[in-house]
Parts: sequence; C-alpha cells; structure tokens
Amino acid sequence: MLAGCSSDGDQKDASIGKELNYEIIGIDPGAGIMKATAEAIEAYGLSDFKLVEGSGAAMTAALDKAYKDKKPIVVTGWTPHWKFSKYDLKYLDDPKNIYGGDEQIHTIVRKNLKTDHPSAYAMLDRFEWTADDMGKVMLAVNDGKKPEEAAADWVKENESKVKAWVEGLDKASGTKLKLAYVAWDSEIASTNVVKTVLEQELGYKVELLQVEAGPMWAGVAGGDADAIVAAWLPTTHQDYYNKYKDQVEDLGPNLKGTKIGLVVPAYMDIQSIEDLNQ
Repeated sequence: MLAGCSSDGDQKDASIGKELNYEIIGIDPGAGIMKATAEAIEAYGLSDFKLVEGSGAAMTAALDKAYKDKKPIVVTGWTPHWKFSKYDLKYLDDPKNIYGGDEQIHTIVRKNLKTDHPSAYAMLDRFEWTADDMGKVMLAVNDGKKPEEAAADWVKENESKVKAWVEGLDKASGTKLKLAYVAWDSEIASTNVVKTVLEQELGYKVELLQVEAGPMWAGVAGGDADAIVAAWLPTTHQDYYNKYKDQVEDLGPNLKGTKIGLVVPAYMDIQSIEDLNQ
C-alpha cells in the first residue's frame, strides 16, 4: 500500500517521503509561497525533500495525474483556487506557522483616482466577494471558458451582488481605465469580473495589464495603472506594500480568508507537515 494513503487501518509499510519521491511540487520560483516552502523545509527538518520549481499549470497537472491514480502527492497550494472545487484536498497543519495565518486580497488604487474617476473609485471601493464566488469563475476558466466569458456569466448570475457595487453611480462614456494583475488563476478571475462590471454597468473602457507582482505595484504607484484587485496582504505582498504604501491608496479587502500552505489529497493519511518525516 502507499505510505501516505489510508487503507482501513492497515499499517504503513514505506516512508511517506519515499512514496513522494522526496518531492514537493511547487510553482514559479519567484512566488512568495515558494520562499515560504523553502523555509518550511528547513524548519521542519525535511532535508531529504526537494522543492520542484515549475508553474501553476504544471503543479495542477501533476496533482491531477496523482489524484486520478490515487497516489500520494504534496503541492504548494493557496485558497481561493479552482483545484479545491475539483478535488477533495486538505491543507497540512503548520504548527510552526511558517505560512502565516489567513490573508486578505486588497484593492489598491492610484492616488487621485477618486477625483479623476469617482464612479470607478466607488465601485472598486464597494467590490467584495467570497472565495466560493471566485472559485466558480476560476473553475469555469479551467474547464475551457475564456476568462471574459466566465466573468460575464458570473456577473449575469449574481445581479443582486453586482447591483450593490454600482447602485447610484454615474455612468462614464467610454472613459479609459487600466487594471493591472498577476497571471494567477485567482487574479485573472477577479480582474475580469471587475472589468466586466466597470464596462457593462458603468460604461468604462477597461484595459487589462498582465505583469509580475513588482511591476503591478509599481504601476499603480506611478500612475501607469489605475488599480489592482490583486494585493495579497499582509504576508505575500508585504514587501511591495511597505515600499509603495505612501504612493497608493488601500481600499481594504475585497476577499477575506485566503490561505497558503502545503496541500495533499484528502485520501492521504497525514495531517501535518511534521508527518512528512515519517
């Protein structure tokens, strides 16, 4: 039997590390979760383990293959993400709190946006949704829909929520706005939903700018972008926030209860990062 998987009380007959090929499947090497995972490997004494660099797509492909075969796997994970809707997964406990507590995703806008585009500012200030909302858009995109189509479908299906974001606001007449974002599934979902609402409900013409995290923050601080709805705080983007906080305006969280950590399929019979040493 597989060391990391439960089987009606059977004893484990091989080490979990060996069954995992001593690998933790990661994503892009520059991502904050990769830095935290490297720290976790050291803090938990997982010296035999290798953190495999790749991409979000490569990570989910590896997870999909292992899940279909009921094989053990450990991946870097974060919530919200569509994989939690598609698979039965769980976070490994992190008693040393290497990955920190729950985070929030904040909306950050450039200085003077309220004066220049009051309706856009007000809509962005009101924008707030849930992990389940975001998960539906992400899953639709993963299943083959274009991001703009998935966003439009969500907006159509959530009229009351959208109405609360735009009620009483004056419409623009093709005024241009720029939204910056990082190419994470979560931020592709949220940014496309905001773009759809600004265009369909308020008449703006929105350009999306896909960049890395550093240029995303710098763009808003320098006025090259009007806003982002993709600021993970207080941990993931802490360095950028500290650098640019006096040059931008933080409108607060648009989604609460995000999380990062190590994730395994629910069928694996381990509960904590410490168990990887078994």
